[in-house]
Amino acid sequence: MAAVVCLAPQALADPAPAHAAAQPAAATRTATIADALSYGGMSPAELFSAVKASAQPAKPASYTVRSGDSLSKIAGKVYHKQNAWPVLYWANRDKVHWANMVGEGQVLKVPALPAKIPAAPSQLGPAPAPAAAPVATSGSAPAQATASASGTYSGGGGFASCVIARESGGNSQVMNSSGHYGLYQFSSSTWQAYGGSSADFGHASVSEQNRVFNNAMAQGGQSNWSPYDGC
Repeated sequence: MAAVVCLAPQALADPAPAHAAAQPAAATRTATIADALSYGGMSPAELFSAVKASAQPAKPASYTVRSGDSLSKIAGKVYHKQNAWPVLYWANRDKVHWANMVGEGQVLKVPALPAKIPAAPSQLGPAPAPAAAPVATSGSAPAQATASASGTYSGGGGFASCVIARESGGNSQVMNSSGHYGLYQFSSSTWQAYGGSSADFGHASVSEQNRVFNNAMAQGGQSNWSPYDGC
């Protein structure tokens, strides 16, 4: 009679793999992480996408200069603050030599807007070429002041010359850190209010600046400057 070998039930089962004991702990950790993510409102797939996106370097923003653009106009478009134009100027010093001269088609870097706007350069453009002195004729009245050999402009005397001396020192292309420009230091809004071309603000000729000044004098008088300059 053949011998019958009876095996215990547990002996018939496949032996458990060596790592089986570790599986419950690993599963617990996975569940814990998943639970934490679900409590935070983000699924594991969403977290993976976010980590992957953050690992990719952000592309620097840029702006291609269009016809009629100026740094202040571009700052108004990209930052919604025209007076933030020095940020663009200093970030693009390798291609923008003068702040009031940008060329159509130039590609400018647009850095993030800092908490504090940097100071504007002391001069926005090259000083105007000195004007030739008129030839004096016998009996003629003395010529009014024109641009000097140093490229500055002193005005025609009187109140205008006092304002120029106090506001700009005769530099027709100077802009201060608050965005006031030119011989008479107009703000952009005041410049346009008195007939100045918005496209010329920042690089206007002496004659246009004088025209806007005369309009301001006709409409507002000396009160636009005398309380501040003592003229």
